[in-house]
Amino acid sequence: MFVLGVLVIVVGIALSVGIHELGHLIAAKAFGIKVTKYFIGFGPTLWSTKRGETEYGLKAIPLGGFCSIAGMYPTPAAGVNELPEASTEPPILAGDSELGDLDTDRQRYFARAAAEAQAQIEGDDELAPGEEHRAFYRAAVWKRLVVMLGGISANIVLALVFFGIVLMGFGTAQLTTSLGSVSQCVLPATSERQTCESTDTPSPGAKAGLKTGDTIISINGTAIDDWNQVAALIQPKAGTSMTFVVERGGEQITLNVVPTAAERYVTDAEGNVVSDADGNAVTQTVGFVGIGPASTLVPQPLSQVLTTTWSYAGQVVGAIVSLPQKVVGVVQSLFSSQERAADSPISVVGVGRAAGEIAASDALPDNAKWASIFGLIGALNVSLALFNLIPLLPLDGGHAAGAIWESIRRGWAKSRRKPDPGPFDASKLLPLTTAVTVVLLVVGGILIVADLFDPIAIFG
Repeated sequence: MFVLGVLVIVVGIALSVGIHELGHLIAAKAFGIKVTKYFIGFGPTLWSTKRGETEYGLKAIPLGGFCSIAGMYPTPAAGVNELPEASTEPPILAGDSELGDLDTDRQRYFARAAAEAQAQIEGDDELAPGEEHRAFYRAAVWKRLVVMLGGISANIVLALVFFGIVLMGFGTAQLTTSLGSVSQCVLPATSERQTCESTDTPSPGAKAGLKTGDTIISINGTAIDDWNQVAALIQPKAGTSMTFVVERGGEQITLNVVPTAAERYVTDAEGNVVSDADGNAVTQTVGFVGIGPASTLVPQPLSQVLTTTWSYAGQVVGAIVSLPQKVVGVVQSLFSSQERAADSPISVVGVGRAAGEIAASDALPDNAKWASIFGLIGALNVSLALFNLIPLLPLDGGHAAGAIWESIRRGWAKSRRKPDPGPFDASKLLPLTTAVTVVLLVVGGILIVADLFDPIAIFG
């Protein structure tokens, strides 16, 4: 079951990336922009076929993918490739004026670097003679935005589909008025034991004859429609006999239950334990019967799918903002005895491990397992979409930002009756692109190592 859970996540990741790249592919082809390759995975090619001008295929490691769109960067300015050999050395950024014209040398160096980057990214045969108009950078700004946001939009749609399966198909867990558990003894909230011993006081519920599966009809004549009523009626009645009417096997049975006084933690409206000024958990003495509710999955409406997706998107934005701080925390826990935070970021390895643990768990019914795993895939798509919105190359948001900046620059020039500055050459941001890529690789590597040697325990 662990392996099955991991395989489902691997397929889910491949599907998510494939659909993301398909969003780029469909939008680009719709606008006549040339697409030369569409691959799922990375590494050695397992299979490929060419349909028209586009090669489609699968690669060995199904945890990524790419869509090769021709002309992502403008054609290098004339004369760049004829720069003198001396300009291939990194320019001196500070020094004595006798060293020459540093500005010119710097411009030549980065122009050559940009040209070489473009050659590596595009190749020489992407655009045949006469196809220059099909280059990505020649398309209208709004078309480029649609192409770049096509992948992000595809992930949002996929997230809605998976959250819809979870919420509308499986449903969310809600408490019922049936008993899911009946404690056999009374243990204080501060007890380190979780099992009963022969010397422990029997719980009032077990002593009165309450059994798992009983449905509470009324308590002291008050009809029970919600589990919160049960706790509200029992807690103030320590030492007082109460009349329970339960349904068992189609028959109604009347039982007399005397709640005992027990120490329990005080919780807030959200169910969190309240702490005092010194940080100690606050307890109180309340009536205790020793019963717990059963839960059931209740399908939710479409509106709940939209609300859940929006809510999770907000959490992802917060996680992206706090990512540097949390990565530092992951490093500290990896190389020290410090416990790794439960809300720390995880890699695809961590997601796969979580899915495996969920699938192999004996504490969850099968429907809850699949709901959790499909929920992971939905969450993964929201994360993938929003992370790609970051306006930095090589992410989709970086290309979108370049197109927007080009539109602003051209509009400003037109308003001032200046010559058209032409397309914005994003390849000039090569140093920044390289730095972002290195950072992403380092962060990804750190998280993979942490997920292998210091994983987050899903079930404690």
